[in-house]
Amino acid sequence: MENRNAQHHKDRLIEAIKEELVIIVTGELSDPRIGLVTVNEVVMAPGGKAARIYVSVEGDEREQKECTTALNDAVGYIRHQLADALSLRLAPDIHFVLDNSGQYGARINELLHRIDKRAKKK
Repeated sequence: MENRNAQHHKDRLIEAIKEELVIIVTGELSDPRIGLVTVNEVVMAPGGKAARIYVSVEGDEREQKECTTALNDAVGYIRHQLADALSLRLAPDIHFVLDNSGQYGARINELLHRIDKRAKKK
C-alpha cells in the first residue's frame, strides 16, 4: 500500500512540475535565445532528486540547440521558481533535453504515405 501511495505522490509531483515549467518557460524567462518551447515529458529519477525535462523547440537545428542551452543556463532560476510555486523544500536537479520524437513521427508518417501512394499506382 505504501509503495502505491509513493508512486501516486510522484506522479502528481511530476504533473505539477510539468505545469509549472510551462508557465515559467513560456512567460517568465526573457532570454532571447528561448523561442517557442513545448514541454513534452518530465522524467524523475527514482529518488526524486533529479529530473530530465524533454522539450521540443520550433526552428532549425541551430535555434533548437541555442534554446536548449539557454534553458539549461537558466536552471538555477527555474529550480528556485519551482520550489516557491510548489512549496518544495528542495526542487529536483533539472536538465533540459531536446526531444525530436515529433519530427521522427512526422517523417515516418510521410514515408508511410509515400509507400501507400506507390502501392496504389501499381
